Formats: sequence, structure tokens, C-alpha cells
Amino acid sequence: MAKGKIQIDRDKCKGCSVCITGCKYNVIALSENGKVNVQGYRYLVDVNPDNCIGCGFCGMMCPDSVITVYRESK
Repeated sequence: MAKGKIQIDRDKCKGCSVCITGCKYNVIALSENGKVNVQGYRYLVDVNPDNCIGCGFCGMMCPDSVITVYRESK
């Protein structure tokens, strides 16, 4: 299986959760315990980074383009 990695611009994330619906591998979630970004929104975090295959669905779903997806070539 391919290996991927995401980079999140947390300060631009508005916490809309649209990207989470696109991730079949439960890699991402919203921040918890009152953690918010500079805009006051809960932001995206990679909770299971080892599950990422670099499919790019999360990045395609994000309306604000805050996710960059990298994929290792084998």
C-alpha cells in the first residue's frame, strides 16, 4: 500500500469538517479540548498519520486549500 503524508495550514483552517468526510482511512479529525487557531476555529489535525496513503481526497475536498498531500513513490 502507498504511503502518504499531509501538511495542514492550521491557521487558515476554518474547521468545516468537509475534508474529514473524504478521508476513508481516519487520518484526520478536528482539534479537541478547546484548541483553536488564530481565527478562533477548531482546526484539522492528523490523528492517525500512519494510515495515510496519499490519495489526496482530503485536499480536494477542502474549500480553503489548507491541506497539502504528499505521496511517496515506491
